[in-house]
Amino acid sequence: MSSTGIDSPSDGELIQRTARNDHDAFDLLYRRHSSRVLGLALRRLRDHGRAEDAVQETFAAIWRSAGSFRPERGSGTVWLYTVARNAIIDRSRRRVDPVTEPPELEFDGPGPDAETVDGWVRETVHRAVGELPEHEREVIALSYWHGLSQTEVAEQLDLPLGTVKTRARRGLARLADRLEREHLI
Repeated sequence: MSSTGIDSPSDGELIQRTARNDHDAFDLLYRRHSSRVLGLALRRLRDHGRAEDAVQETFAAIWRSAGSFRPERGSGTVWLYTVARNAIIDRSRRRVDPVTEPPELEFDGPGPDAETVDGWVRETVHRAVGELPEHEREVIALSYWHGLSQTEVAEQLDLPLGTVKTRARRGLARLADRLEREHLI
């Protein structure tokens, strides 16, 4: 039995209905996920007002881009939290207060070479995750890219916690093997 009811439509179905301007489907998506998206935004942004803005931006983006959701590429839940993650990141990049004059600071961060390597590593990891079986990829994405606990992932996917833990462990083992072959670990 689903935490949202036995006959409740999946997130993917709701997103597809939202793409057809179904306000009831969109409202149900919002009620299901807005508090979790707010929690993710609060953890990242550490400001309630900015977090609320990120939630609104998330759901505005979902309304606008629901037609781009492709169920064959992944679950609706993962798609929704990807949209949320992007909205939260966009919000975190915006300045809170305008700066009149930039402070003069010496740059001691990574140089262009280090940034290039970091980008390559990120891309390799994302590609490797994309090659995992769907059920493992979904658990990994929700846990590591969207910041959900394994308990939250279990609730989100309507799976037993043990199943989520097993899928995460197997997915991480496959990922480690792949990254070891790429000489990243």
